[in-house]
Amino acid sequence: VYRMVQCSDLSPVQQVTKRVSCRESEGVQQDDHVEECIQAHTHGDKTGTLVRPVHAMRSQAAHARDGCSVTFIIKLALSGGTLLGVKVLTSPLRVECKASQRGQEIHDRLQGSEESEDSKDPPFDWLAFWQLLKPQLHYFLAAMGSALIVALANVQVPILLGDVVNVVANFTSEATNEGRNYMQEISAPSVKLLQYYVAQAIFTFSYITFLTRMGERMADNLRQQLFTSLLEQDIAFYDHHKTGELVNRLTADVQDFKSSFKMCISQGLRSVTQIVGCGVSIYMISPQMAGLTALLVPVIIGTGTALGSLLRDVSREAQHQVARATGVADECLGNMRTVRAFAMEDAEKDLFAREVNKSRQLNELLGLGIGIFQAGSNLFLNGIVMGTLYVGGRLMSNNQIKPGDLMSFLVACQTIQRSLAQLGILFGTYVRGISAGARVFEYVSLDPTIPVRGGKVIPYHSLMGNIEFRNVSFAYPSRPDQEVLRNFNLRIPAGRVVALVGASGGGKSTVAQLMERFYDVKNGSITIDGLDLRSLDPSWLRGRVVGFINQEPVLFATSIKENIRYGYPDATDAEVINAAKTANAHEFITSFPSGYDTVVGERGVTVSGGQKQRIAIARALLKNPRILVLDEATSALDAESEAVVQTALESCIEGRTVLVIAHRLSTIQNADVIAVMSHGRLAEIGTHEGLKKLGGIYADLIRQQQKEEKSNKKSSREL
Repeated sequence: VYRMVQCSDLSPVQQVTKRVSCRESEGVQQDDHVEECIQAHTHGDKTGTLVRPVHAMRSQAAHARDGCSVTFIIKLALSGGTLLGVKVLTSPLRVECKASQRGQEIHDRLQGSEESEDSKDPPFDWLAFWQLLKPQLHYFLAAMGSALIVALANVQVPILLGDVVNVVANFTSEATNEGRNYMQEISAPSVKLLQYYVAQAIFTFSYITFLTRMGERMADNLRQQLFTSLLEQDIAFYDHHKTGELVNRLTADVQDFKSSFKMCISQGLRSVTQIVGCGVSIYMISPQMAGLTALLVPVIIGTGTALGSLLRDVSREAQHQVARATGVADECLGNMRTVRAFAMEDAEKDLFAREVNKSRQLNELLGLGIGIFQAGSNLFLNGIVMGTLYVGGRLMSNNQIKPGDLMSFLVACQTIQRSLAQLGILFGTYVRGISAGARVFEYVSLDPTIPVRGGKVIPYHSLMGNIEFRNVSFAYPSRPDQEVLRNFNLRIPAGRVVALVGASGGGKSTVAQLMERFYDVKNGSITIDGLDLRSLDPSWLRGRVVGFINQEPVLFATSIKENIRYGYPDATDAEVINAAKTANAHEFITSFPSGYDTVVGERGVTVSGGQKQRIAIARALLKNPRILVLDEATSALDAESEAVVQTALESCIEGRTVLVIAHRLSTIQNADVIAVMSHGRLAEIGTHEGLKKLGGIYADLIRQQQKEEKSNKKSSREL
């Protein structure tokens, strides 16, 4: 648990930080130190940030001092807690911890991602869109041409219908139909009308087919580009983004963008063409009636433009909320065993329901806005029809227009009405699609700071495996102000085994991640055989040189054989089996009914921890790495599994440069060199016996672990 003290001038606070961060074992009353920290804070009206570890206090043990106390609201997170507020009260000192509120604590998992998700979408990248469209340009032009022909046909249909009606009207008048053949006069406009109907059908099929091909190919390319971009992003990128959000962009956002693009092209082009064409037609039929239409249509367009701008903000927030809900579901389902172990099904269900309800409310609001626009549009357009009938009737009574002209005008107005209504629907579609496309193109165009490939490659026969850390300082990008390594120096000679030990949080695992170049150092350098790690090809480094085995290896939902072969796809079955034997895994693999073809399930859930670890060791060994990094590879195992895995590790480190990060000191006593880390620096270095005699940090760690082991044995005997 951490407390954040607010003060811009850090000097007064820094004077009491050592006292504030004391342990209970030091025999100092913690509430005294809280008071000292409060006094340091209240001397001056300033704000800032200082974080130091302290112990949480029970509210009943705290007491007021000088009528002044403080309320701490602590937000728990994976890396600790953060003080959200400091408030001076006249009530007794108490600690309010969000961890005591089960549902709220779970909800806090989302707080970090919401900050980034709530930020505004980037502008739509039209250049990237053009690059995506260019390979499908022939389909696009064919679809545009077909849709244009359909639209022009729709413009001609009202006029031809008017011609047919005029013929019928002429033959209903006894004074004008003598000596005339009805079939001869009606056949010409009827045949022409039929031709336009056939053309409509043919080219409607054409543009739908072309649009489908274009849309699906563009969506396929976009998904591949996005997935490729995500694969190439820095590990720091994944420190900031939830998996659910990324999956949502890869699926829902791409789908929304594709669907809206297809609709806007097909329906939008048709609607605009029909509005323009029918507008010209109605003006040619009757300028007086066309004037009434011209007065109302701009009102609809202006209202729609203003409302569309508002709807985009609602649509953006709705998409962000869908991403949050997806993140909750992904995190829950991906950690189902933990959820079940703590009987948190109801809490997770409530959390997901809250996020889904927020999404529903936003989408309902979006639908309400679109509905208001469409309802208003229909009201205006129906008013146009009523006005047309009134004005047209007056003109017919004065013989200024024919019945067919009025029929053509009404059908053309209905075409305009349908087109405007379609544009109203497209407002919402366009808003959603542009927002989704902007989110997708944002990640497609994102360049990693550490390239996946490119750089020098040391010939394997001349690669020795000498490693050196020179004055390395490093802070994680997610916590740039908190240095994990400070002027860290360490030499690992080729073929030697060097163990890193120290208290938790000292930077040991960070060293392992820097060896894999998951991150680049802030200051200093890391070299392999004298070459800076940053000058080497990262793909070659990870794929051929460094074998990395961590505390919690991940297996994929495929066979054991394919999991071992993952880092070296071209390996033969014999090479896979040989790696498994070296990792002491062959015996248990062959005991399965399907042997190496046994499917391990998602994340390897169908095998034990020790078996999973040995499969991971075999996977690392298959590529025959010159450097092996073991990041607490046995710390999560029971004693029996640890012994088996430790035997496997000892058999595979021969002839390799090995960096071992260990929590249990008994596993690294035979290391050539033991380096002790403290607060991001190298504190001690030597052999096991030499460091014991030194009586420093390493000796303290040994005594502490021996006490823990004795205590555990005593507890086991009592049970």
